[in-house]
Amino acid sequence: MSEPDTAARYLDRYAEILAEVSATGRRLTRDELDARRALGEQAAERGHSLRSLVREHLAATRAAWPGSRGSADHVLAAVEQAVDAFAEGYERAQRQAVREEEAARREFIDDLLHGRSDLGRLAERAERFGLVLSSSHAVAVAEGPEAYDDVAPVTQRIEAALIARFGNRRILLATKNERLVCIASGDQDDVLAYFAGQAHAATDDGRVAIGRPRPGAGGVVHSYEEALSTLELAGRLGLDDPVVRAADLLVYPVLARDRQAMADLVLSALGPLKRARGGAEPLLETLRVYFDSGCTAAEAARRLALSVRALTYRLERIHQLTGADPADPVHRYTLQTAVIGARLLDWPAQEI
Repeated sequence: MSEPDTAARYLDRYAEILAEVSATGRRLTRDELDARRALGEQAAERGHSLRSLVREHLAATRAAWPGSRGSADHVLAAVEQAVDAFAEGYERAQRQAVREEEAARREFIDDLLHGRSDLGRLAERAERFGLVLSSSHAVAVAEGPEAYDDVAPVTQRIEAALIARFGNRRILLATKNERLVCIASGDQDDVLAYFAGQAHAATDDGRVAIGRPRPGAGGVVHSYEEALSTLELAGRLGLDDPVVRAADLLVYPVLARDRQAMADLVLSALGPLKRARGGAEPLLETLRVYFDSGCTAAEAARRLALSVRALTYRLERIHQLTGADPADPVHRYTLQTAVIGARLLDWPAQEI
């Protein structure tokens, strides 16, 4: 029958060494110190706590304590050597375990977000990191003025806030391509909303995109890619919202799917604005703000820092140049769609 794996097992020859030191006054040899380090590594790998191991060493020291003062000094020095070497081995094993865990976590994140691994194997690995890929998941992606990394203070603050708020819920937080990624169950929108708020507050100038919940292991990839696309789209559209949801912007990818048709619409509906004094940009911005204001002239004028009369003049000028009246419901949809297309295609800054 094998000996139980107790903390006392890792004191091999410790009492004998103390007895020899007490009798001879010698110091521990290099081989003995290496043996103590090896025992420390083994104890760490088996999951024993350093506290219990030190307690066993102290108990063994007390049992072997010599009677004379001179011998006691030698034994105390030997105890210091032995315990220090043991703790060094223990810490070395722990550091190695942390490095291996970080490497495994990074590899898992890469495989999960790129769908490069066998889905069955990926699902098995996911459980180790708190995810059950048989259910649906949604992904939120945050980007800020500075790159995110695993050891950045802002990353650690956000992680601490999530743990404090949601405890042991199945949440995975990681960095990827200098962005911060949060993966949560599809029915835990409160987690992603809280993450988005924390990420935005931590950077003051960041933006967060939230993908839609998708089922299965492949669903994480789809939600992640959707969140990335939403971030890019929000930037191209110049949206002011710090948190954007893919579900709220579904119409834009549809509009951009046929690029040539969209380009034709932009040039046909808005191309004449280039003939205006100062070019198309001022009038295009006027249309954008007018539509964003719900076609309310007073609000649009306020946002543009214009008088209502000046705004009305601009709208009339747009009507003259394009033949479409922004205030007319019949023309409004065409103009508004063309304005969206111009933002998606970065027109007129880019030729189309």
